[in-house]
Amino acid sequence: MNKSSTNSSNKSPSSSRKSATKRLSLYANLAHKRKVKKDKDSRERAEYLASLPKHPVKRFFYRLHPKRLANYWFSKRGAKMALKIAGVTLLLMILFIGGLFAYFRKDLDKIRPGEIAKRVQTTVTKYYDRNGVLLWEDKGTGNYKLVVEGDQISKHLKHATVAIEDKDFYKHHGVSVSGLTRAVFSTASGGQVQGGSTLTQQLVKQVFFADEAGERGLKGIPRKIKEMILAIEVERMYNKDQILSLYLNESPYGGRRNGAESAAQTYFHKSAKDLTIAEAALLAGIPQNPSYFNPYNTAGNKALIERQHTILDYMTEQGYITQKEADEAKKYPILDNLYPQVEQTEGMKAPHFVMMVRSQLEKELGQAVVGRGGLTVKTTLDWRIQEKLENEMKAFFATGRPAAINAHNGASVVEDVQTGQIVALMGSRDFNYPGFGQDNAATAFVQPGSSIKPFVFTHLFSKRGSQAYGSGTILKDENIDSIYGAKLNNWDNKFMGDITIRRGLGLSRNTPAVKAMYIAGNGSPKPTVEFIRGLGNSEYCKQEEDSGGYGLSAAIGGCGAKQTELVNAYGTLARLGVRKKSTSVSEVINSQNETLLKWKDESKQAVDPQAAYITNDILSDRSSTLVTGSIPGVRASYKTGTSDKGNQPKDIWLASYTPALAMTLWLGNSDSRTLTSINSSTGLPVIQKVMSFAHTQVYQPAGKWKSSMWYTRPSGIKQNGKELYPSWWNQNQGQSSSKMTFDRISKKKATSCTPEGAREEVDVIKAVDPITKKESFSAPAGYNATADDDVHNCSDAKPRVASITASGSSNKYTIDVSVDGGKFGLATLDILVDGRSVKSSNISGNSASDRVSVNVSSGSHTITVNVRDEGYYTASSSKTVSDD
Repeated sequence: MNKSSTNSSNKSPSSSRKSATKRLSLYANLAHKRKVKKDKDSRERAEYLASLPKHPVKRFFYRLHPKRLANYWFSKRGAKMALKIAGVTLLLMILFIGGLFAYFRKDLDKIRPGEIAKRVQTTVTKYYDRNGVLLWEDKGTGNYKLVVEGDQISKHLKHATVAIEDKDFYKHHGVSVSGLTRAVFSTASGGQVQGGSTLTQQLVKQVFFADEAGERGLKGIPRKIKEMILAIEVERMYNKDQILSLYLNESPYGGRRNGAESAAQTYFHKSAKDLTIAEAALLAGIPQNPSYFNPYNTAGNKALIERQHTILDYMTEQGYITQKEADEAKKYPILDNLYPQVEQTEGMKAPHFVMMVRSQLEKELGQAVVGRGGLTVKTTLDWRIQEKLENEMKAFFATGRPAAINAHNGASVVEDVQTGQIVALMGSRDFNYPGFGQDNAATAFVQPGSSIKPFVFTHLFSKRGSQAYGSGTILKDENIDSIYGAKLNNWDNKFMGDITIRRGLGLSRNTPAVKAMYIAGNGSPKPTVEFIRGLGNSEYCKQEEDSGGYGLSAAIGGCGAKQTELVNAYGTLARLGVRKKSTSVSEVINSQNETLLKWKDESKQAVDPQAAYITNDILSDRSSTLVTGSIPGVRASYKTGTSDKGNQPKDIWLASYTPALAMTLWLGNSDSRTLTSINSSTGLPVIQKVMSFAHTQVYQPAGKWKSSMWYTRPSGIKQNGKELYPSWWNQNQGQSSSKMTFDRISKKKATSCTPEGAREEVDVIKAVDPITKKESFSAPAGYNATADDDVHNCSDAKPRVASITASGSSNKYTIDVSVDGGKFGLATLDILVDGRSVKSSNISGNSASDRVSVNVSSGSHTITVNVRDEGYYTASSSKTVSDD
């Protein structure tokens, strides 16, 4: 210690100076080297810049040369730059992700065990009619539990769900990078659009972002980011089995079934823990598209089984089951062993209507919202009218009248005209009828036949231009195969010639309707079809349009239409051209008493009220329609319709509407079998009884209708005799007044054989057909301007005066006459003396006689006898007598 201290303290000053000099020299050398290197870099940089083109643009592209870029990035300097960029990018990404996490951190408060449990509690949705009558409690049957413990769910369902939805579920931590990457590249490369969401993300989306799930593109990015962040947090808070159990409790399984337990109880009448491999694989395939894969949706059954088989294959590949188990599960006829849906709707009032409303809400509010339940749904249905409709339909089919013509099904819709709200609906003759009872024909595409014609003519009435049209316009009923492009007949296989639109529509003639569409669309059916859609029959011809197009047959109902839309179009006519959207829901409130949906009275003038009024007037004219009965105490408009299949009748339609209510009725078969015969008024008893009840027992007491109610004639309507025309019509547009001679008896055109007394001159309207350019004549009701007198022939036997005798003293004669008839019976007999009538008699039969005594002056007198028969043939004979 001392030696060391001594040595240390005895260092000389010179030694210390040498050490300091050495350190200074070292620093100087390092500084010198850095300066030399810096000078060298500057010199090389200057030399490099000197070698570049002087012009900035040329210099820019010179630097972009691939070889120069490659030399730069593979140089030491380029490597340093790359490291700097990577570092900065990484730092920015960390800051960005951290910022996003902080921004969306507030949403993490929702992810708590208690919160999730609240959101997946058992729920019940209640459906009411417009007056508060409970129609259905949507709560399933038996044990409707959404929340079950993990050990109460079959391992097969867990395995099946993981196999098809997220095979890496047990490997990732909430977000699958590989899945996202695969989905992005598949979509970007134009392949099948794939989802990159894990089961955890799907759970987060179902529970917290169901209302935003439909958002796509940039608008959906915030939701997707929150979804991923929350999924990571969920993975931190729950184990895999808890997450999978929550997912299986929350997922929709078709119809009103949310949660594995509900699905198992409904479809198989067992608990979720007892599901077999086949059953588990079927259920696991439903959540991807619960509406389409709903086992009770027969249209999706084939696709559902294919998906089940795919799931079984995945389970085999991932080691959950053996190949033998998969093969056995595939062979099991699982759909044949489903419990029927009717048990799930037992006690439901107006089942077709309620199920239609539920489907509508799934589209408008989302399947998850409806599936979670807890909703109070106030519908537009009036149970009083609905119950009357169901009773009358049942009674009607019990009579055997439909079966007599081979019609075994029917559907009907009643709409409140003033609101467009559906107040009654039956999709079949009976919801519980075997085979087809649960099919809703009221929302299916069925050809409406002639019931579409009123809208075709309404379009023609609304047409303005060089010629306007009204109820009295003549559209000749004739052969128009050349413009129709096929054989076109009327229901009676006859042509009526020159007839007015009033008669053509009332008697449901085909050729005038096709002409109307041809004229209104300038040869194309499209303008009229678009017009019909605009009235409320929104999807008319949609199927045909999507599969190749439609033609002029659309004028006579050759396209498919939904009855709910057809009745709404009639409602538009009843509103004098005002369209209101057809609706079945007035209000929806959730369990938090929030209003999710509320009906608004919105309307649009779809056609001039004059055009609608003219159509309504024609269809209310009972003398010119095919309907053979009326609604007691209710003035209404009517239209019938039939559709054909292979020249055989297939469907019968009947529509009736007033300013208060519109109703349509369809009769036919669910399998499109044809009918043995048709009678346009077959279903009239149902229409009469339901409409009479609805008007007099429901709407009249409520002040919504009274017996005198009818449409107010729009200003501008022109009337010519009985016929109505819009304000833009005048008599010089395509027609003029003329006179024509008719036979009084046949009311047909007089011929040269028509006797003078049977001839009468009548005012008629002469028109030129806009298509054939032929002249046509319109005569008053009862006269036929298209046919000749077929009652009289030139060879007809005519009446004659058989004898005339006179006897008596001076100043008084007794005259006896006898006459004989010809082809027609005798009608009148006149006896004249010196041109003065002394007796006129009405006679009958084939012969007659008469006597008259007359006072005369002295001298000669001429007795004349005139006779006329019922065919207006006449005969006359004279005889001169004297006192001498």
